[in-house]
Amino acid sequence: MLTDVECKNASCPADKTRVRMACSGGLYLEVAPNGSKRWFWKYRKDGKEGRMALGSYPDVGPKDARKARDAAKAQKSEGRDPVAARKVEKLKASIPDGATFKAVATEWYAKQVPQWSPSHADRSLRQLERDLYPWVGERPIAEIHALELLAVLQKVEERGAVETADRVLMLCRQIWDYWLPTAKVAQRNITEGLKKRLTPYRGKTFAAIVEPAQFGVLLRAMSAYKGGTIVRTALQLAPLVYQRPGNLREMEWIELDLDAALWTIPSAKMKRTKAAKEQGDPHVVPLPTQAVALLRELHPITGHGRYVFPGERSHDRPISDNSVRSALYALGFGKAQTWHGFRASARTMMVDQLNLDPLAIEANLAHAVKDSNGRSYNRTQYLAQRFEQIQHWADYLDKLRKGADVVPMPQRAA
Repeated sequence: MLTDVECKNASCPADKTRVRMACSGGLYLEVAPNGSKRWFWKYRKDGKEGRMALGSYPDVGPKDARKARDAAKAQKSEGRDPVAARKVEKLKASIPDGATFKAVATEWYAKQVPQWSPSHADRSLRQLERDLYPWVGERPIAEIHALELLAVLQKVEERGAVETADRVLMLCRQIWDYWLPTAKVAQRNITEGLKKRLTPYRGKTFAAIVEPAQFGVLLRAMSAYKGGTIVRTALQLAPLVYQRPGNLREMEWIELDLDAALWTIPSAKMKRTKAAKEQGDPHVVPLPTQAVALLRELHPITGHGRYVFPGERSHDRPISDNSVRSALYALGFGKAQTWHGFRASARTMMVDQLNLDPLAIEANLAHAVKDSNGRSYNRTQYLAQRFEQIQHWADYLDKLRKGADVVPMPQRAA
């Protein structure tokens, strides 16, 4: 074994690149011509020779070098790669101790924002600042207990915001998933199991009439609506095209090709991620002849402007979301049928009553679906089928409006 004196007196001739002085157990001191001296441990892994640097002399003496070698040997005997293990320890050491929940959440949020729509980003930040930061923002994230987080979520529930509590829990789950790979001590995601302790939330449902006879009563009431032409047309188009209220009220004349009976909604207007809005294809909606007729009747009134359904106060803005909702309430159907609920009404009756292809319906609803073989549904390829389908639906609505006896079709086999 090398002594301290031997290490001190060791040198390398100028004509050599290095000199290696063996110590014991694969440990050696490497001396360079410039006088630098470094400890290395030579070992074999998977039949290949490797070496591990253990420090420089005289900062690390022979005794300490042997201790470092023995520690590395112990790791190797446990089946661990000592070099890889030391890299992990260095990475852990580079992470500041005691990172707070707010610091981790802020870092996580900054990475997500580029992929989110502005509205989703604003809502998420608002929930962080209102429902989480005041209670656990300054707490080291590694020290937060599941019960502590549960108490924070229950505070949200206590104000009656059950849906918000569910969303806040989802935020926390993602933040912990983001932080865990950098945790110095292995632990689980503390949000696991907390959902079962919260008031069940099944998502927002929109009131919708799905019984044909009752829907026929609604359609007759809508035909007799005495309000303004713009709102009346929007009201009558809602069940015919069953698109999202935001897309319908923001419909622009430039998006319509009435001769081809097509409505092309730009991707930026669709309910999609930020990346999908920027890079996705537009949503093409086939129009039944009844919808085309309604739009042609409206064109002399609003066709000179941008929006098909401009607001009363400013034609540079579309009608408000409350316009059709108020009309439904005026007709006495406000609680039974929402504007958004026309999508559910169409989806349900087109399958249950008309036995139409659910995949084509979902494509027209702009839902991302896959067929039985797992392939994404091709909206353009099935456009002809969707034309036929939506015309069938519009003709069915005419029969319901007239009060005809419509016999339900047999259910499609599963």
